[in-house]
Amino acid sequence: MTMRSFCTLLAASTLPVFLVPPVGRAEAQSLPRAPIRIVVDGDAPAHAFPHFWEQMFGSGRASLSLRAGYRRDMREVKGVTDFRYVRFHGILDRDVGVYTVDAQGRPDYNFTYVDQIYDGLLRQGVRPFVELSFMPPDMASRQQSMGFWYDPIVAPPKEWALWSGLIRRFAQHLVARYGIDEVSQWYFEVWNEPNGSFWGGDPGQPTYFRLYDLTARALKSVSPRLRVGGPATAQAAWVAAFIEHCATRHVPVDFVSTHVYGDDTADNVFGMHAKITRRDMVIRAVRKVHREVEASPMPALPIIFSEFNATYTGTEVAVTDSPYIGPWLANTIRACDGLVDSMSYWTFSDVFEEGGVAKTPFHGGFGLIAAGGIPKASFNDFRLLHELGSQRLAASTDAALVTRRADGTLMIAVWNYAPPGPGGETRTYQLSFRNVPGAHRAYIWLVDRDHGSALTAWRAMGEPRFPSFEQHRLLLQAAELPGPRIEALAPGNARLTLQLRPHALALLELAH
Repeated sequence: MTMRSFCTLLAASTLPVFLVPPVGRAEAQSLPRAPIRIVVDGDAPAHAFPHFWEQMFGSGRASLSLRAGYRRDMREVKGVTDFRYVRFHGILDRDVGVYTVDAQGRPDYNFTYVDQIYDGLLRQGVRPFVELSFMPPDMASRQQSMGFWYDPIVAPPKEWALWSGLIRRFAQHLVARYGIDEVSQWYFEVWNEPNGSFWGGDPGQPTYFRLYDLTARALKSVSPRLRVGGPATAQAAWVAAFIEHCATRHVPVDFVSTHVYGDDTADNVFGMHAKITRRDMVIRAVRKVHREVEASPMPALPIIFSEFNATYTGTEVAVTDSPYIGPWLANTIRACDGLVDSMSYWTFSDVFEEGGVAKTPFHGGFGLIAAGGIPKASFNDFRLLHELGSQRLAASTDAALVTRRADGTLMIAVWNYAPPGPGGETRTYQLSFRNVPGAHRAYIWLVDRDHGSALTAWRAMGEPRFPSFEQHRLLLQAAELPGPRIEALAPGNARLTLQLRPHALALLELAH
């Protein structure tokens, strides 16, 4: 369904979008003197623009995928994005029950919940990005956890052969159940963030490399078509060393994966004392990893950032629950285009329990959908950015993405980035259009604090921890993406002026 057809269906019930919203005196005084000029040239140089930011999402641990709320949220996100893969922790955890020992101490492999988990994903058209974690308690050398509410075990195995045997049996079962043609389209990632508290091996890097080697070889012994990679590190670490290790030891590797968040520090990501803003941290980390892979013995390895977000805390309402995400994400996409194969936003849903059960709908959770199935502004931001075309046209600004669809339609994202929280200024954007024959109107959608964001309504209610049925209905209504404003364009000299408040994201479709 196109954005225009979606809005035709909603036209009778949606409110108009005010591109130049009423502003108070203080906000009006903050308008910049010079507008930002954006030239949209239909004949500008173009290149392929795969939607690398929306093909994979993270989620809460494996067993949560059995819940109705999780599956509902997945359907909602898949309905507005190019959602193809999901990644989560804990497929080998205690609550999934894959590995125990019998009375004689012999391994007992149980795939009952594994099948229910993966069957449920595949029925929704989403494939697993299989993070092989964490250590089954009966296999662990010690019961070492790392602080999550659900207590995953992060210690190495008491016998390495037990781990190799588990991975081999796990892969054999998946191939027997789903077929190699299907499972060869999955990804297998070894562990999660072994450079931190998620891995109890000592010393950390050499013992992780041993874990990786055994896992990769066990998977490939089942079928060379199975895709395996790592090091799945936090803070874009270990990539060069990991590739060098695999090349030197002739260990199979099909992709490189790592993580970064907007509030990671320069000390941790780059080993230097500097201030890198939340706006730029993910971008600079992606560039770093791209350079490392390019300079490595395997320069063609696909690069997957299997976790990214503007914050790693899971508690910043002003970041992940607010319209801030739209401009932050659009700018990240703009700057990472061509440097990475896939980026997995952490997460698609607040059905998530690393810090315990959610105590209120808006608590700074990572997801696009808040507890109770309430879409956040970020849900609508992904919805708008999904509508961008498959070709990107050159533009002279860092506040817009100009794209073209296969049918020739121009789709343009424009945003007003400002740091999280209050502040920032309303900005004026003057768009002029060249070489777009036949375009005589623009459909314009907007996400900001008053359009497509339930957070404003929740705050106006007094921030109820447990909304009533009526409050929940009103929050769902506030979360809806309003229909577009339609602007006429003068033939031969088309121009358009927008005023966007801080944290606003607009999408324009040029139509005949």
